[in-house]
Amino acid sequence: MPKSILVTGGTKGIGRAIVERFAKEGFDVFTCARNAHDLANLKAHLEENHPGITVIAEVADLSKKEEVQSFAEMVKAKGIPDVLVNNTGIFLPGALHNEPEGNFEFILQTNLFSAYHLTRAFVNDMIARKSGHIFSMGSIAGLTAYPNGGSYAVSKWAMLGMTKCLREELKPFDIKVTSILPGATFTDSWAESGLPEERFMRADDVAESVWGAYNLSPQTVVEEVIIRPQLGDI
Repeated sequence: MPKSILVTGGTKGIGRAIVERFAKEGFDVFTCARNAHDLANLKAHLEENHPGITVIAEVADLSKKEEVQSFAEMVKAKGIPDVLVNNTGIFLPGALHNEPEGNFEFILQTNLFSAYHLTRAFVNDMIARKSGHIFSMGSIAGLTAYPNGGSYAVSKWAMLGMTKCLREELKPFDIKVTSILPGATFTDSWAESGLPEERFMRADDVAESVWGAYNLSPQTVVEEVIIRPQLGDI
């Protein structure tokens, strides 16, 4: 029976690179995003290039708890994924003391609460099965505070803390838990920065680190992966 991976926010950037990497290895794919056109394009691309896999790509806004739960129930009806990658995220610049009202709640709902609710939707089945690997997509911003990072940085610090807690809780059940903490990666959010593309990491490199962390023996887990551009943070 083929293994499967669920990647939230799988149509662009790091999420898409992870989807592509695991699809290449024959994994069935579950993913979601807010844009139906992007999902349809991804599904067609994967099915054309990896004809042996099943691709389920659904519209969902994971900043809304009810949509997280609806998406989770749809996936569970098909099966419990072997790998869960909580990748959905949004960055809105601003300082905590004067950012627009509502930014804090929206960013935490998108970046943190979505991962909390989605993980809870699957983890009891993983425990019963005694297998699974949960990845949380954090950020260097979850390790180092910086100006204009505001609520985004808070969400990533909290994501790292939540992932550490999950690691301790799930040890006895043979479920692996890994934090991925990338620095600046060339995605759409950086495309207008004016900096040369070679100054950034490649999304493919982050995806390769996820595959490497997953593809280890059962008695070994990578707890955290910190990845930075060779020339340092931006």
